[in-house]
Amino acid sequence: MRFMVRRVFGLLVLGAALASAGGVAAAPGGSSLDGTAWVLASLDGHAITGSPTVTLQFEGGRLSGTDGCNRFSAGYTATDPVFEVSPQLASTRMACPPAVEAQSRAFLAALTGAKRYRVQGARLELLAEDGTTLAALAAQSLVLTGTSWRATGINNGRQAVVSLVNGSSVTLSFGADGDASGIGGCNRYSGHYEAIGSHITIGRIAVTQMNCADPPGVMEQEQAYLRALGTVSTVRFEGNRLELRTADGALAVGFERACGG
Repeated sequence: MRFMVRRVFGLLVLGAALASAGGVAAAPGGSSLDGTAWVLASLDGHAITGSPTVTLQFEGGRLSGTDGCNRFSAGYTATDPVFEVSPQLASTRMACPPAVEAQSRAFLAALTGAKRYRVQGARLELLAEDGTTLAALAAQSLVLTGTSWRATGINNGRQAVVSLVNGSSVTLSFGADGDASGIGGCNRYSGHYEAIGSHITIGRIAVTQMNCADPPGVMEQEQAYLRALGTVSTVRFEGNRLELRTADGALAVGFERACGG
């Protein structure tokens, strides 16, 4: 099988620091939450199961995430054990099913109402003033190595993120040996990536030279995907989702974790 080399360069800047040992975010020294990421495990004592996933990340004195329905962000302070969220919390305004919206409101109420926090291993607890646990979150893995992903949306280069062509599949895997590879929809591709701290560079991408007519539009989608990879500047983990974004924050490619990945 012949390969044609196409230059697809990208700089991925991790939205949070990689954990040094177990691959999960943990509060550094117990004095600050900056550089950590979490997924909601229980709310008001009740375990959270299924989807949608509720996430929370801390970076640069701000927290952000998804409440299961909308994205949110706000300033915060955390000096063990004191915790406070700025009242100027910003959120998108999407409508969701009633049960999802109810859980979203309950989580934001717990987040903004928390006055203390506690980190126990890979668990973050948001506490009321009297020590009652309002919400508990599990550490989010921030390691790319050994993970596999399936694309759910691709920036078409015309300021729009579109769903995949019906019947097509676009994948991306990060190998332990520094190889990034996958299927672009028609062709297989592979290249080398290097991770230095929170930065990842992707070098040349080699792509097979097949031409697929079915499903219709798959070749145009593949070209858009490879172009989108070249615009990537940041990567963000959201539970079982991965977002590759451009330097100005636009979504380049969105993924969901592949089975077994």
